Order: sequence, then C-alpha cells, then structure tokens
Amino acid sequence: MNSVLLAGSEIPGGEFLKERPDAEHVKQFRLFTGNANPELANEIADYLDVRIGSALVSRFMNQEIQVRIEENVRGAEVFVIQPTCTPVNDNLMELLIMIDALKRASVRTVTAVIPYYGYAKHEEKTAGREPISAKLVANLITVAGADRVMTIDLHAAAIQGFFDIPLDNLMATPILAKYFREKEFPKEHLVIVSPDAGGVARARAFAGRLDASLAIIFKKRPRPDESEVIEIVGEVEGRIAIIMDDLISTGRTLITGTNALMARGAREVYACGTHPVLAGNALELIEESALREVVVTNTIAVPRDHQNGKIKVLSVAPLLGEAIRRISMNLSVSELFV
Repeated sequence: MNSVLLAGSEIPGGEFLKERPDAEHVKQFRLFTGNANPELANEIADYLDVRIGSALVSRFMNQEIQVRIEENVRGAEVFVIQPTCTPVNDNLMELLIMIDALKRASVRTVTAVIPYYGYAKHEEKTAGREPISAKLVANLITVAGADRVMTIDLHAAAIQGFFDIPLDNLMATPILAKYFREKEFPKEHLVIVSPDAGGVARARAFAGRLDASLAIIFKKRPRPDESEVIEIVGEVEGRIAIIMDDLISTGRTLITGTNALMARGAREVYACGTHPVLAGNALELIEESALREVVVTNTIAVPRDHQNGKIKVLSVAPLLGEAIRRISMNLSVSELFV
C-alpha cells in the first residue's frame, strides 16, 4: 500500500511538510497489530490512509498463542503495532511470534512499534541476584527478527543502548504541552512539578514548552509502591501545579505529591503522564483525590467508561503515524520535535 501525506498537512511537532515527495521515494509498507491496543492501530491506519493487514492472532485451546499472516507480505516493509502492557507477558509473546511469522513470510523489514515498553522499570540491578529484565526483552525482540524498534517515552533512556538495531524513542511531550497551552493558564501562576529527582530533565523540558517555573518533590520509599514526601523545592504557593511523569502506575505517587502540594498552598493540581498503566485501584484513587485532572495518552488503552471523570486521554496516533511515514520514506524523524 502506498501512503502519501499531502503537501501542507500538519504533523505533531507543529511543522508542515513543505512539498509532496516524489513517487519513487514512497515505499510500500504494511501495518499489522496484535491484541494489545487495536484501537490505536486503527487510528494510525486512518491517519496514514491504509488498512490493517489481515492476520489471525488468537489462542489455541491450551492457551498457547496462535499467529497466522493471512495475506502475501513477501518483500514488504512491515510495522507491527503492539504495546507490551497488561497482560504484559501475553502481549510480549504476541509481538515476538508475529515478528517471527512475518520474517518467515519473507518480509523485507519488520519494525516493532511498541508505544509502551513493558519491563522498562527493570533497566538496572538495584540489589544482588536481580535480573535486568529490560535488556532481556530487548534481546528477545532482536532475536525474534525485528529490524527496528519504535517506542514512546522510555522510562529509562539507557534502554536505547540495549538494542543493536535502530530504535526511535518518540516524545509525547509536545502533545501534552499543547493540551495545557490551550487552557491558557497565566504563565506566572503555573509551575511544573517533577514527582522525583529522576524526572527533573523531563519536567524541565515540559516547563520550557509552557514557559513555566519548575518544582521538584523529594521523597523516600519505605516500601515498594509507597512513597513519603521529604521536601518540595520550588515555589508552589498560590500556583497551578502540573505534576509531570512518564507513566502513571498505582496512582499513589500522584496522590502523595498532590496532597503535599496542596498542603504547601498550591491553588489546584493537575497531572500528566504518557503511559496510563493504572494498576490496581489507581482509577478509584485518582477519582477520590484532590487532583483536578489527569491527562494521559492512548499508548495503553483506557476503557471508555473511565474517560468521563478526571482522566483525559490524548491520542498519539498522529505522532506514530507520521513517524512510520517518515521511516518508510527515509525522512528525518527527529524533525518532528524541532
């Protein structure tokens, strides 16, 4: 299938394609998806004006994964869209087996499009006799036959070095920043908050896009998935605070940070994060909290009945679709974020 973006079409970074590419530069590519987030895959297909390739991705009676590519893909450039979110192991195995099936069907290249990269929090050993699971997953994807990986906002930048194949780590920051910019908060009353020291670079970049000040929450973790605020550095009294993180898991970090900010005089607190993991009772905790709104993207599917409260979901389909188009046409991906 050929895909051509018409001259003047807007891309996520706010730039415009200056001229229509020559026909010989437009390559044939195919999109396939597993069961992790077919809705996102369909949005990407709509953006590119192509269809999702025909494939059977199901289970045998013994719960082993069954994959069959149901169309000719010989010589094609293929993109497999599959975040490795919950159920993580099932979705990961679907991705690996799909890549293997496509390679055995003689495709030219396979790009694993993994909007959310599972096991990303396990990128280093924090104690003796622990695995580095993020590296193991990288090895599995490479051995399965992927020629390239595309993802969004890796939890740890070091994971890019775990791959010996090209990896494009896209950023959802422009999408999130655009949403808050349209709220037209007074810049002098806006503060971007990093929920921990490790997220300062991310929060600083976000603050730069909104021309806002920066604050940092310092905390300790007495137990796994629990945190206590030690100190907040930065001016938050009387301000609108936006807690910026890459993923929202149990919600406890957000709640703890929100309570600390409100106790220090913040006027209201918002939060945003790329990946809505929303484990356990995270949705209930968020709805019952003092948070005004939590803005996430659809790298992981959020059930529609949970999008009517404090959760606001933005789509990364245009971002991923444009990156796919650019890779297929050998154009720059980094220009998306200029």
